[in-house]
Amino acid sequence: MNKFKGLVLILAVAAGLSVCAQAPQTLIVNANTPTNSKQTVAYSVVNPLDVVARPNFYMNKNIKIKAKFDKFSTLGLDYKPAMRSSEKYISFLIQRPDVTDHNIPLSELKIFLNRTEAEKHIDLNSGDIVEFTGKVFSSALGDAWMDVDKFTVISTKPKNETETK
Repeated sequence: MNKFKGLVLILAVAAGLSVCAQAPQTLIVNANTPTNSKQTVAYSVVNPLDVVARPNFYMNKNIKIKAKFDKFSTLGLDYKPAMRSSEKYISFLIQRPDVTDHNIPLSELKIFLNRTEAEKHIDLNSGDIVEFTGKVFSSALGDAWMDVDKFTVISTKPKNETETK
């Protein structure tokens, strides 16, 4: 019986040692480590006429539009149901992509750009190609109201000498 108790004791000690020798399965995270909090936002390339036709469909969606710039404007600023202050923002118009023989602005799309960003592009001319990303934040008056978070000039059209005289 003593041999049996000794064998059981040896097996118990051996089992205990193997349990203690295993690495812990705990993940330790350093709370002071900086994390990359910027997440990449995906934008859907859209036709501006589709946004105008279905503003509720594009509500709160990240969209990207490439279009011909028309002009900076105050259209839609300080309108209470879709408030964007004229002190902080400027709106701009793009040209209708479905009209090519003359310039008609797409006024149904209210596009708002931060004034400090707009001042960097004050020399834009009607017909210059721009690309902008942002989000439709309202469909007041049945129109699409869009905040721009990134504005890029793709190409500028050369000025004619007759335009400058």
